Amino acid sequence: MNRTTSTTAKTAAGRPNRPRRPRRLRRLAAPLLLAAGLCMSSLATAGPVQAVDGTVITYTQSGGRTVSFTFDDGPDPTHTPRLLEVLRKHNVKATFCLWGDHVRQYPYLVSRIAADGHRLCNHSMAHQDMGGWSQQQIRQNLEQVNNAIRRAAPGAQITYFRAPYGSWGQSPQVAASMGMQPLGWRADIGDWQPPGTGELVNRIMQRVTPGAVMLMHDGGGDRGQTVSAVDQTIPRLKAQGYTFDQPAVR
Repeated sequence: MNRTTSTTAKTAAGRPNRPRRPRRLRRLAAPLLLAAGLCMSSLATAGPVQAVDGTVITYTQSGGRTVSFTFDDGPDPTHTPRLLEVLRKHNVKATFCLWGDHVRQYPYLVSRIAADGHRLCNHSMAHQDMGGWSQQQIRQNLEQVNNAIRRAAPGAQITYFRAPYGSWGQSPQVAASMGMQPLGWRADIGDWQPPGTGELVNRIMQRVTPGAVMLMHDGGGDRGQTVSAVDQTIPRLKAQGYTFDQPAVR
């Protein structure tokens, strides 16, 4: 904030004379400043930590021998419920990157995802490439998605934003300004065109690394193979000493 410099006369010590506040104003100022300080303290400590820059995160919160499963393009009325059952069976929490259009179609699934303790991620309204969009266009799109999610799951936190196709453009800065952590990935299992459950299991086991955020899908097509692969790999990863974590938030 710019300060306006006074042109008042200086004292012998060279410091400008500052106009004195009336005594009544000085008495009022102290409690007001105290209240403002308490208010700011509450704001600083209340709620989750928000993203403060546009860094795209590809690693877990805890690091070490942890892994984070993230699922794009849902919710889907067939595959998302099955996936939620698998995750519940293995006591694993994941992150779901949601299409706004799908949120509007299946709000009950968003509510269920949040109720199960998984994290929510904004994945745009209709999975359009935002790489060349203006900040205003991006913000309007992301706000539509957030509004749809909040209607479906009131009070739920929208922790992350993931750009469709990984085409970021100006979206990381916009998402961060809205309190969402830009979320990338370190390993993509390539389940967009299902290659078979066995192949997906192999890809997960071969591409996992300590601290990795892994990209998978629960919507946008037939994701039955992905759900089955997740069911098979979670016990194997745990047997190798992996624990499941959420993506980091800066």
